[in-house]
Parts: sequence; structure tokens; C-alpha cells
Amino acid sequence: VEADKLVAELTADGAKVVAIQADSADPAQVANAVEETVKALGGLDVLVNNAGTAYMAPIDEFPQDQFDRLVAINIGGVYSAIRSAVAHLGEGSRIINIGSINADRVPTGGTAVYAMTKGAVSSLTRALARDLGPRGITVNNVQPGPIATDLNPDEGEFAAVVRETTALGRYGHTRDIAAVVSFLAGPESGYVTGANWNVDGGFTA
Repeated sequence: VEADKLVAELTADGAKVVAIQADSADPAQVANAVEETVKALGGLDVLVNNAGTAYMAPIDEFPQDQFDRLVAINIGGVYSAIRSAVAHLGEGSRIINIGSINADRVPTGGTAVYAMTKGAVSSLTRALARDLGPRGITVNNVQPGPIATDLNPDEGEFAAVVRETTALGRYGHTRDIAAVVSFLAGPESGYVTGANWNVDGGFTA
């Protein structure tokens, strides 16, 4: 429903848009989504890997099925999307991963597995920048910090603690992430690749 609403809004603004549902943990579905996108839009210039999931628990209490799910989505989903898309990306194309500042800083317990998956995305970004650089394709990783969303509200006791740990003393907004992604997707970022962009209000400072 939300996807259909967004498609309608963007189409009304004159954009050509297609919404495709796929399970990021299923490589076949990811590959199909990429092919359907290319077919509908006539090509592919920018890939943004924004799917992810989280589960927090001490390592000795971490369910195996949750471990498998985090790895399949947070690492496997990114890998599958890039592997499927790269054949359609030419010189000047962009790959933008959405990671997490937990790849660099782990401020709370129970986040070992989540941090591991985001660390993998960070490493994959740097390695692929080397692999794809000769083809003129840039690869970067945006690492959000505390961002206010429905699932991560900027109010309450926990949010108050988080605000105290940021240099700016507040949560960020989704538009802050979108602005960095927009820059990395545009021509101004042509000499930027293999970089992790912390968008965290100074959380990791």
C-alpha cells in the first residue's frame, strides 16, 4: 500500500517509477527484481541497497534462526543485489550501500551480530570500489547514526540517553540520509569511492 502510494506521488510529479516486491534474503527474488527494474526503466545507473533488519541479544542467547536471517538480509541481500545489478551498470554508475555506524562503534550490548553484518558491508564497499573502479563505477557506504523513524523514535528514556551521546544533541531525520545519498548518486561525487559516510550528528566523534 505504501509503495503504491509513493509510486502514485512520484508519477504525478512526472517520474517514471516501478514498484517490485522481493525478499532480500532470496537471491533469486533479488535477481528477478533487478531484471524487472531494468526491463521497466530501460537500464540502471544507480543501485541503493537500503534493505536491512536487526535483532539484539547476548551472543550466548542469540537464536540461530535470527543469526541466519541477519546474515541473509544484511550481507546476502547486499551481495545479491550488487551481483545482479553490476552487469547493467556502466561508466559513471553508482552503488550506494546503507550500513550503520555500528560497524565502527557499538555503544550498547547485544549488538554483536548486527554490528558484524554492518562491518561486512563496510568491507565489501571498500573492496568493490577497487574491483569496479576500472569500470568507472563508484561504490560508497552511508552509515546512519540515530535517525528518528517510527521504529526508532526520538522521544522517551532511551532516546534521551542517545541524544546525550551525539555531538549535536539530537536525532537526525531521514532527509539527512537522503541528502547524502543524493550527493553520492550525482555527478559531483564522481571522484568519491570506497568511502564510509557517517551521518550521525557526531555520534562517533
